[in-house]
Amino acid sequence: MDVITRTVDARGQSCPGPLVSLAKALKDAQQGDLLELLATDPGSKSDVPSWASISGNELLESEILAGGAEFRYVVRKV
Repeated sequence: MDVITRTVDARGQSCPGPLVSLAKALKDAQQGDLLELLATDPGSKSDVPSWASISGNELLESEILAGGAEFRYVVRKV
């Protein structure tokens, strides 16, 4: 079972804040680490999957929380 290594709380940030916060956290992460991103920016629904693909990292989970007001992503550093 994989364990979240770090949670990045980007709630309240607008684009590109959540991606910038995630990218900074990934710089300090080890290969294989799992990072959880929490965001309220609706743009993250398209931004995070695209960024994960472009950056070469792996998006493992993507879910909508709080009736559509929050978003949760789990990314593995590759």
